[in-house]
Amino acid sequence: MRVLIAEDEATVAKAVAAAVTSAGFVADIAPDGEDAWFKGSTEDYAAIILDLGLPGLDGLSVLRRWRAEELKTPVIILSARGTWAERVDGIDTGADDYLPKPFEMEELLARLRAIIRRSGGLASSVLEVDRLRLDLKAGKTTLDGRNIELTPLEFRLLHHLALHPGEQVSKEELSEKLYAVNHERDPNAVEALVSRLRRKLGAGIIENKRGFGYSLAVKAG
Repeated sequence: MRVLIAEDEATVAKAVAAAVTSAGFVADIAPDGEDAWFKGSTEDYAAIILDLGLPGLDGLSVLRRWRAEELKTPVIILSARGTWAERVDGIDTGADDYLPKPFEMEELLARLRAIIRRSGGLASSVLEVDRLRLDLKAGKTTLDGRNIELTPLEFRLLHHLALHPGEQVSKEELSEKLYAVNHERDPNAVEALVSRLRRKLGAGIIENKRGFGYSLAVKAG
C-alpha cells in the first residue's frame, strides 16, 4: 500500500518515509504544495500525510482542492502550530486526523493504520480471510496458525488481495499499489512475486483467471 508524504522539511520527510517503509508501506514524498496536489490527484494512495506549511500552495489549500475533486483518500494533517482553531479548520476542510509537531513516530504510524482501517471499513488491525490471518501492525502472516515468512513486498501484495477477497485484481492494479511513483512498474514482476507467494502459501490460496488477474480464494457459503 502506498502513502504520500507531503512535507517540505527534508529531514522530517525522510524520517517519516523511513518509518512508513519499515511499517510495510511504500512511501512517496512531495516537497511542495503543487507537487502534493498533483501526486494526490493522479496517483492511488492508501493515505496521505500532509504538512500544512508547504511552500507554494499551503496544505489546507491542497486539501480543499482534493476534496473539491471528490478525492476520498484519508488524510492526516501535520502542523508545527497546532492551535485548536487550526485543527478545526483542518477537520472541517476534510482531514481525517490531525497531529501537531513535534510528534512521536509510533503515534503517527498508529494513526496512519487507523485511518486506513476506517477507510476500508475495518475495525481491527488484524485481517482474516478463511485460513489466512494478516496482522497489519506487526506485519505477520499465518496460515492455519502456522507463521509464514514474507518479504515486505509479498506482504503488501497479499494484503491488497485480502482487502478484496474473491475479487479479481489485475496485474496493473497490483503493480500500482506495490511500487512508488519513480519505480519502474513492470506487471511481469507481479507474476514472479505471485509465484513466490504460491510456493510459500501452497496451492489453492491465490487463484488467477487469465486476462482478469489474481484473487484470494474464498470458501463458498
